[in-house]
Formats: sequence, structure tokens, C-alpha cells
Amino acid sequence: MSAYYDPPRFLPCGDMGLSVEFADGIDRSVNDRVQRLFRHFQAKAFPGIVDLNPTYRSLFIQYLPWECSFENLLFLVEQGLKAPGEDHARQAVPVRIPVCYGGIYGPDIDEVAAHHGMTVDQVVRLHAAPEYYVYMIGFTPGFPYLGGLDERLFTPRKKEPRKWVSAGSVGIADRQTGIYSIDSPGGWQLIGKTPLRLFDRELPDPFLLNPGDFLQFVPITEDEFERCSHH
Repeated sequence: MSAYYDPPRFLPCGDMGLSVEFADGIDRSVNDRVQRLFRHFQAKAFPGIVDLNPTYRSLFIQYLPWECSFENLLFLVEQGLKAPGEDHARQAVPVRIPVCYGGIYGPDIDEVAAHHGMTVDQVVRLHAAPEYYVYMIGFTPGFPYLGGLDERLFTPRKKEPRKWVSAGSVGIADRQTGIYSIDSPGGWQLIGKTPLRLFDRELPDPFLLNPGDFLQFVPITEDEFERCSHH
């Protein structure tokens, strides 16, 4: 259980940042409060607010002190915390993420299965069953941190991280599962890969997923992966 901060804590971060912290742990009710304040600031577009970064349990606000003083920012945050919470219109259908599990796309799935005394098919079924919640985007542009992984799949990270993991790789690290959004180093256990692009700088909205989204993994074959990749 998370210990709620009531009222939330205001932590100055240098002379151009403020972190509003809601609790000391991770759970959906905490993240709902983060998302509510995040959406409030998004909707209002206050002068001097240049960036908003929601995390598991806090909202980081970057501001220009010559356009919005620290005192005024605190006032805006306090007003936002008191504002009636608009219920986030939940997606009618979760974002479907096709994944080719195992083989060349999931080189660690046998290791994950062996760690839990399961078959590869059991790992795939357990991983594709939940509806996952996007708590935050971080690590690299578009990388989603997801809640909802079945505890039977909790698996330690690799002892030696890879120097290169291709974009679209789906992995498990301890209690988390996620999708590599760009080519990068990484130490997660790779169990599959999606042909979808999570980050495309050429698009007006470069991110496929956003905090507060829901998603579902859908197993596909290697042939289906190749066909999707060429569209």
C-alpha cells in the first residue's frame, strides 16, 4: 500500500522545476491523481509552463520563472488540486499491440519459461492475458511503463545488459513489462517483438501510447509480423 501525502509534497527542482509528489509508492489510485492534475494543466495551457512529465506518483512541472513565478506556480497547482476531478474518458477498446513471441524476436523467452518451470506457450498466454495500464512514459521517448503483469511472470533482469536492443522488443524486468521504443541498450528479458512503431518523430503526435492508456498484447506469427512490418 502507498502512503498518501496529504497535502501533496512540493519539491523545487532547481530554479525552473517543481515536482508535485502524491505518495511514496505505486498504485492506480495514486497515478489517477497524477493524471488528473496533468490533464488540468494540459487543458489550461498556463503562460510560462513549458513541460509536464507525469510519473508513477508525481507530476514534474518545468516553468519559466520570468513568466510564471514560483509563488504563482504553487497557487496554480493548489487550484488544480482543488478543481473538480473530471473523470478521464476511458478508451472503449484498449490499444492492441501485436507481438510475435519467441524465436528470433524473443530470444529470452526460453530462459523466462525455465525460470518459472513453465512452457513457452504458458508464458505467452499469461503475458497476453491482462489488460495493461500505462503508468508513465520514460527511459527513452515513447517507452511505456506498464502495470498489470501477472506475478507468475515476475523475472529478474539479465545479469549482463545487451549493448543493443531493437525498437519494438517486448521485455520483462522484475515486476514490470514494457516495449523498447527505439534501438537502445537494455537489460530486460526479451520475450517478443511488435512491428508497431511506438515513437515516430515524423508524426505530429510522435507517441503511440500515452500515460493513462490501456493496452492488450495480441500474439501473432512470424509471417504476420513480416506482413505488418512492410505496411
